[in-house]
Amino acid sequence: MHQKQDEPTDREIAMKPLAAELDFLEFPPVCAGDGGNRSPRIRLRGLDSGVVSIAVMVFNPFIKTCCSFTPWIIWNLPAGPVIPPGIPDAGRTTDPVPAVQGTNDYGIVGYTGPRPPVGETHRYQFKIYGLDAVLDLPAGATKHELVAAMRGHVLQFAETVAICTR
Repeated sequence: MHQKQDEPTDREIAMKPLAAELDFLEFPPVCAGDGGNRSPRIRLRGLDSGVVSIAVMVFNPFIKTCCSFTPWIIWNLPAGPVIPPGIPDAGRTTDPVPAVQGTNDYGIVGYTGPRPPVGETHRYQFKIYGLDAVLDLPAGATKHELVAAMRGHVLQFAETVAICTR
């Protein structure tokens, strides 16, 4: 039977829920751009046994020049209940966890903590993808390249948010 383009696939229908949470609702100084600029811990619940790796994309929809400003993209994280904090700014990491990071919209490889203009509050969306494969994508890749590489590999999805005020 031929599937219409706007109909969900069997995979989309069968997607098991995944929950993600940060340790905060408002970024603490250690995770903000004015402070320690340290990537936060992300906890996952309900990870499917078929998930092989995790990818994370963080978006700030409040940047006026861009509808999806991305200060962090990371993939090939091991499937597990915790993405540890303090992942170093490097294309490939081994400690505290093996992973590959891309070039964010600041032009930097790795995490860049929030630093909205003084007097503004911005909301940051953490989108977490449970994948059925380890991605063959080089360090320093862009968010568009990551999205293309994930196509057809997403088994689960979760989203959580936090705000930052300056």
